[in-house]
Amino acid sequence: MAMELWTSPTPNGWKVSIMIEELIEAGIDVGPVEVRTINLMKGEQFEDDFTERNPNQKIPTLRDGDRDVIESCAILQYLGEKNPSPLLPLDERKWDVLPWVYWQAANVGPVFGNKLSYTRYMDDVPEIKKEHPFERFNNEALRLVRVLEGKLGDSPWVCGDEFTIADIALYPWIRGWKWSKVNITNRPAVMEWVDRVRARPGVERGLAYGIPKEEIDQWSAERKASTAQGGSTIADNENIKDSIE
Repeated sequence: MAMELWTSPTPNGWKVSIMIEELIEAGIDVGPVEVRTINLMKGEQFEDDFTERNPNQKIPTLRDGDRDVIESCAILQYLGEKNPSPLLPLDERKWDVLPWVYWQAANVGPVFGNKLSYTRYMDDVPEIKKEHPFERFNNEALRLVRVLEGKLGDSPWVCGDEFTIADIALYPWIRGWKWSKVNITNRPAVMEWVDRVRARPGVERGLAYGIPKEEIDQWSAERKASTAQGGSTIADNENIKDSIE
């Protein structure tokens, strides 16, 4: 039975598609994978068939047999444990890797995501109301990049000499630094790491899930405009408003 990946071309979605392609690159037969691209702008994540699989109504979701696995970092760990490889050591060395996966989920994702929202998707919010959160999330994003710079040091990958799910979890968020307007150019180890990860064939294939290959590194003006509009649309979605009220 094929695994089903319900996803979208976003940082959290790319984590899982990169993981699948990196497992394949490592010579592991993950079996057939059916990919269903969820249109977040149209609110497909709120439809019944998706909500049945993921009550949190967030991508990605992985169905493997009778099991639904939600949350991108949990999916990385699930696939890593199911398919042993250097991507996730299964001995005590996993504790060198997993804390940095959780660090991404608890810190880098929320902070970069909020910085992106206040940078790109809140044109209808008065500037004076955006000043404090913009400054807060920008400063925290810069602090996190400083932490990552120190962690990398002279190592090629986040956890040393092996490329792991820690790199996979972090890369899709850090690679969007220009789009989020988080300046990382004064962090040479991070800049070099971004290029190093991007050069991996499995990463390139993973980034192409749900997006034309020619737009992996530079979205078209049309896609940028659509995404910017979509960010506002998602924020205005009645399902979200209802959950807040």
